[in-house]
This record gives sequence, structure tokens and C-alpha cells, in this order.
Amino acid sequence: MDEMQEILEDFLVESFELVEQLDQDLIELEAHPRDLELLNRIFRIAHTIKGSSSFLGFEFLTRLTHNMEDVLNQARKGDLAITHQVMDIILESTDCMKMLLEEIKQSGKDNHSSDIQPIITKLQAISNQSIQEINLTQEIPQSIQAEEEDYSHLSEEEVEAEIERLLKERQELDRQKRQNKQKIQQPPTTTPHIEQSDDKMPSTMIEQTVRVDVKRLDHLMNLIGELVLSKNRLLRIHGDINDRRNNATLSDELNQIVSSISTVTTDLQLAVMKTRMLPIVKVFSKFPRMVRDLARELNKQIELVISGEETELDKSIIEEIGDPLVHIIRNSCDHGIEPPKERLQNGKSEMGKIQLKAYNEGNHIVIEIQDDGKGLDPEILKSKALEKDLINKHDAANMTDQDAFSLIFKAGFSTASTLTNISGRGVGMDVVKSNIEKLNGIIDIESKPKLGTTLKLKIPLTLAIIQALIISLQDEFYAIPLSSVLETIKISQVEIYTIDGKSVLKLRNEVLPLVHMADLFQIENDFGRAREFYVVIIGLANQKMGIIVDHLIGQEEVVIKSLGEYLKNIQGIAGATVRGDGKITLIVDVVAIMQMGRDTKINLYKKIEIKQQELLQKKPSDFKILIVDDSVTYRHIARDTLKAIGISIHEASDGLEALQILKKNQSHFDAILIDIEMPNMDGYTLANQIRKINRFRHTPLIAITNLNSRHSRIKGAESGMTEYITKPYSKEFLLKVVCKSLELDQ
Repeated sequence: MDEMQEILEDFLVESFELVEQLDQDLIELEAHPRDLELLNRIFRIAHTIKGSSSFLGFEFLTRLTHNMEDVLNQARKGDLAITHQVMDIILESTDCMKMLLEEIKQSGKDNHSSDIQPIITKLQAISNQSIQEINLTQEIPQSIQAEEEDYSHLSEEEVEAEIERLLKERQELDRQKRQNKQKIQQPPTTTPHIEQSDDKMPSTMIEQTVRVDVKRLDHLMNLIGELVLSKNRLLRIHGDINDRRNNATLSDELNQIVSSISTVTTDLQLAVMKTRMLPIVKVFSKFPRMVRDLARELNKQIELVISGEETELDKSIIEEIGDPLVHIIRNSCDHGIEPPKERLQNGKSEMGKIQLKAYNEGNHIVIEIQDDGKGLDPEILKSKALEKDLINKHDAANMTDQDAFSLIFKAGFSTASTLTNISGRGVGMDVVKSNIEKLNGIIDIESKPKLGTTLKLKIPLTLAIIQALIISLQDEFYAIPLSSVLETIKISQVEIYTIDGKSVLKLRNEVLPLVHMADLFQIENDFGRAREFYVVIIGLANQKMGIIVDHLIGQEEVVIKSLGEYLKNIQGIAGATVRGDGKITLIVDVVAIMQMGRDTKINLYKKIEIKQQELLQKKPSDFKILIVDDSVTYRHIARDTLKAIGISIHEASDGLEALQILKKNQSHFDAILIDIEMPNMDGYTLANQIRKINRFRHTPLIAITNLNSRHSRIKGAESGMTEYITKPYSKEFLLKVVCKSLELDQ
């Protein structure tokens, strides 16, 4: 039973591949009906499936393929012309074949005799009569039974001989496939070719493939993910050792280890990812047939040109990308390509063209769908959207052409004047947008009236391990998928504008919505104190938005982990990852963030004004300063000077003590005075550590030191110092520098 099950699985895998190839070859045959080599290839496919299904006892599949074989054989001999009507029936029989194979896959049997009888009758009618003499749109009387190959009269030896013949036939086909595959994969060489006999095949000709359970690959991918996390942590430790120790030998040795494990991890990760990769031809292969059928239904002439079908994508994305592409290509056929008469009137050829291509761009794959149809008219799009109450007159008046193109992604939007089986119901492109967003992808539209439309989909190669931008918000870090990050910028307060009560950012020729990430997650923040802000420009499908964050940490490779059953529904969070320091970092759900941003009505400019007023109204007694100095004398001078004007003072005798105070005390110090030369931890190291605490990223750090060299000042600035006071100093100078840092009038 195990052996028969394995044979059945092999039969199904091979048959589905052959039927997929059959669809493509039949479409090509319709365009080149006199291509005898192509016709012979199609005949061999039908013959192979017939032989295998007969051997395995699938009666109805055998009958169907036998009748297909009869029709194709007549065409090979020149007794039958391949017309559009004939091809309609052959393609219908191919669909029926797919249905029977699916039935066999599900139940191990093909028992849909009633479903295949109508198409068998049509095939028999073609075989026995001239196609011109029958009306294939009417029901054809069952006047004709196919001759079936009857194996019942054969002896046991004859059955074994027939099985041997079929196996040899399949082996020969497999050998040809391997030869063709090797020709494609092997680079050109000047080495003379040595002929090999069939009975002594070289070892390199053996099929280098193995069927692997997807669950095993998923487990392997998880293990790789853990290795990536370990690599990140090792990199972090290496960085810390460099910061804290000046041991060149240890640092060099560790650097070699880190470099080695980093290289191995990257190579192993790529190798595992490739095991999950499939060529996008798995998706593209169904479109020639679909376009051909749509063209017949719409009475149009449409040519589909495919390129880049060898481009590979992760299996999980391959499964998700099919439906969006179906909607886009159907729209191109129905709305894009004009009827032949209209194309001729516009000076175009009767044959419309749709180009479907895929190519790699960094860690993404780009899929372009381009048609040479009538294009999109921004005014018509606005008019239709107004008619359906999807936008108001004010929106329409202020829309750019690009904004108008984006209207096609709104739910309920359609430009069709009548309902058809293909379009007119206002569904489709909104589904495309949501599906692409789920994949963290982007859609761009370019269109010119009467010239055509191009849709460009940019999708990450894999969703398991991603490149992310790490940002900070208060005391937490967040990871934003880099595939959705368009750019990062730094803006000043005056660059924030308000339109209709919402904050916006003018970026070159675009006006983008602007929100603070802390407002989205309802986190208390000190917004308005800083003069400049970091903004991450994110994009999904055709939409963009600016997100204000506290700080940009850097780019990092992260492994996506689930939050578990109890935390999986947190709005705006897609998962989590473990970073190099061992801490958990939340991964932002960009789709949800975009929606939350659209719903946010917080005026950032007003928040800045309120904060400015609060700062202006502050008195010295409202401020709190930490003095860090190992000299009791200088701590005493600074304390007395600042207390005299009412400032609250806290003290620490060295860097370690100061760091403990800062980490334990959740209140915010308004400034920190730091001595450079101290035991346990010097001022430079302390400043570096303070800047890693998010709530102190913008806090003034005032260096107090005996050192007054150019080198020490540069090092102080690099560590995060904002002001520099040289010992000995006067009380008046200290007061002047502190008041300036706190924006206090003396």
C-alpha cells in the first residue's frame, strides 16, 4: 500500500505539472496553429496522462484523455484545423481534467462521470465530423461511444509488458526533462562535448531534487531564526567589550569569531530561504489562459507578454500574490484594453498588449502589469467618486492626478457603466490593496490617458526574517519593517503644518499626514521640548505617512516571533523579536499604524505651542538638576550656586552612582552636570550611557573638567555633551551656562 501511495503521489505531481504546461502550450498553439512540434508536445502530454491513469485504474480520466488524444492526433495528421471553436472545446476538456485530478487528490478516485460526459460528447463529435458541420453551442446527442483500450483480455505476461512499456516511456520523458534542465543551469564552456549512451548516464544527470515536508522547512527556518538572534547578541557583546576595554588582542580575536559566525549564519540563512523559494512562474502560468478566455468573452484582441517568470519568491508569498494579480489583469482586460474598432480609431493596432514582468530589486521583488489601453482619466475618476459619495467636492478640488488614480483602491469604486460577470460591482481593487498591505508591499500607479496604465507592486522576498528600522519611543524600542520605510528625515518645529485640524508635513511636492508615534500608542511623552524631530516616512500600497519618533537607532535584521494567544490582538503590533541585548522589541504592524494615523486628530503644532508656554512659565524652583562630581568641593560650589536661585539639586560622587540614580528615578532631570575625570566611570562613558536612556536623549549634559584641549572637547561632543565648563570656573559663569541650557532668564 505504501508503494502504491507513493506511485499515486508521483502521478499527481507529474500530472498537475503536465496540465499546467498543457494550458500554456494550448494558448501558444492557438496563436501558431501550424506549429507541428508544439502540437506533438501537446499530444505527448495527453498520451502520458492517459497511459498513467489507465495503469492506475482511473476510468473517467482515461476516457477523457483518450478522446482528447483522438482530436489532437487528427490535428497532427492535418485532418483537423485548430480554430477558436476547436480550441474552446480542448481547453474545456483541460479544465475537466483538472477537476478529475483534484478529485483524485482528495479522495483517491475519479467518479464524476456525469460531469465529463458533455465534453467527451463534444470531443467525439469533432473526431467524427467536420467542425463546420455541427453547432457546438447546442446539446449534442450521445450518438457516439469512444473506443476504450481494454486490458481485460491480456495475459499476466502481456500486462507486465505493457507496464514495462509505460515505465520506459515515462523514464524517457524524465531523461529529456533532466537534459533540458541541465542545459539551462550549466554555464557555457569551451570543453568539448562527449556523447553519453543512454544506458550509462553520468551521475550529474541524476535529478538533484527532494520532496521536503513544509513543516520541516518551517522548523529549520525557526532554528535559523534563533541563530540570527544569537549572532545579533554576540555582535552586541563585541560592541560592549570594545567600549569598556582597551584590550586589542581580545577585541581582535572576538572580532574574528563574530565575523566568522556572521558569515556562516548569513550563508545558512540564504540557503534555507532558497529551499522555500519557488519561481513566480507558478503564479504567472495561469494568466495566458485567463487572458485568452477574457478576450473571447469581451470580443477583444489581447496579447499577454510575460517576462521574468524565473524570479523566485517565498512559498508563503507565492500563495498570497495570485488573487491580487488576477484582479489587476482582469481590470486591464476589461477597463484598460479598448475594443478593436475603438483602438483603430485612436490610431492603435487592433491587438491590445498587456505586459506582465517580475524582477528583483534588493530584498524585494517588483511585479509590473502594464497595458497599452485607454489609461486613467483623473477627472472621470473624481466624477465617479463624487457620484458614489466616496469623496466630497473639497477633496476633488484639491486632488492631484496621483491622488485621483488612488481612488480605484476605494471599496465600492467602479467606472463600469453596466454590471457584467467581470466588473461593475465595485469590488476587486480594494481587495488588491488590502492583500498587498498584508504582505508589507507597496503599489504605485502610473497612467496617461489614451496611452495606458502601469501598476508596480513591490513585495518583500520573505516574511520570516526581515530587515527593520529600530526606533526608540520613551524607554522602549520598536522595529518598523524596512520594506515599508521610504525614508527618514529630521524636521524643525516650523515645518509642521495644520490642515483641517490635522497635522501634515510638506515633503518636496507632497503633503503627508503627520502623527507622533507616542500618540498612537497613548504613551506620555515630552513632545515640544526638542527643537527638531526625527520622522520616519512609511508607505503602504499607494499611501504615505510621516511618523515622529524619539530617536533612530539603526537598521537590523530581526526574526519575527508571535506574541502568543493572549497578546496577539494588540492594535498596531504585529509581533516581537529578541535583539542583541536580549531584550524584547515589538514589531510595528504598519497596516494598523496607517489606519490608526488616519483616525488620529491630534494637532501637533498646538501641542508644541502649549509646551513652549509651559517652558516659558517655568520658574527656577520647577527645575531639577543632577550634579555628578567626585570632588566634594566642586559639588558644594555648584549646589550652593544653583540652590540660590531655587533650583532643586541631586548629587552623585561618580558615574556609576549617577547611572543608578537615573535608572531608578523615573522623574525627569532637566539638566545634568558631569565631571569628566572620575573613578569607576568617567564622564564620557557616563554621557554615552545616559544618551541610551530614552527619556534623557534631549536632556542638556554640561561637562565640567580640568581638560581644555581640542581633543577633549571633540570627545565630549561625540559622547553627547551639550555644554563645556572648564575648572576653575566662577559662580556667575556656571549660572549663565545652566540658565542658557534651561532657557531661563537670569
